[in-house]
Amino acid sequence: MSTSPFHDLNELTADGENRFEASIDPVWTIGPKVHGGSMMALCAAAARRTFRDGDADRPEVQPLAVSANYLAAPDPGAVSLSTTVLKRGKQASFVDVELAQGERVAVRASVTLGVPDSDEPVHMEHLSPSAMPATPPADAIVLTPDHPMGQIVHVAQGCDMRVDGSSAHFLTGEKGEPEIRMWVRPRPADEEDSDTAALFAIMTGDLSAPVTMNRGMFGWAPTVQLTTYLRRMPAPGWLRVMARSTVLGGTWFEEDHTVLDSTGAVVTQSRQLAMIPR
Repeated sequence: MSTSPFHDLNELTADGENRFEASIDPVWTIGPKVHGGSMMALCAAAARRTFRDGDADRPEVQPLAVSANYLAAPDPGAVSLSTTVLKRGKQASFVDVELAQGERVAVRASVTLGVPDSDEPVHMEHLSPSAMPATPPADAIVLTPDHPMGQIVHVAQGCDMRVDGSSAHFLTGEKGEPEIRMWVRPRPADEEDSDTAALFAIMTGDLSAPVTMNRGMFGWAPTVQLTTYLRRMPAPGWLRVMARSTVLGGTWFEEDHTVLDSTGAVVTQSRQLAMIPR
């Protein structure tokens, strides 16, 4: 495998004005289908590339927010992306993105671009992930390709992913709260490249297995809509990820991700609307 698999995922080839081609490796899948967070990162990459093509003097600008509707579930392989610039502003710019496979649009996203925060927050409430160790403890579950969860979450082959076993009740056939905690870190070459690290942080906003599994509800829980915020550039080191839900309905549930970096700063926040597994 490449030493920078996430950089490779987001490598774009220009195909005319505001059009790009990309190739999604099977690593970036959950089961047979492309991972939703990876497609979010690709849409963010296309929006950022379009912005910088028109304003190369502002390399500090990153995708601050990505709001996506998932229209289809593509397979790994070739995809195309097209972008439309809605506004170029001094602090916020807006680009719409469509990700398609063949003639079928899979994701339609709205991307807000600007400069992430870098100063200390003027206010921050206590966040549950803050109680997690900054680095995975010795008893954290390593998602290898042979692990039952790793056999489905192929994304773990493109980064280093550890799970807090005390939160993943479904792994032992038990039930618990709809909350899963984990640690993730990109490969060293991906971590060292700030642009790739920013996209990786966006991807982590859709990293966890569906929290419905802790309630004994297994199967595909398709994401219908997902909004992810990149609050600041991640510091090197492990990212702490907590996914949880407050309302599991008969058809729909929401799943929130909060991601902290090695310094304890909030890097990513997300909320998705998904369907309860059938």
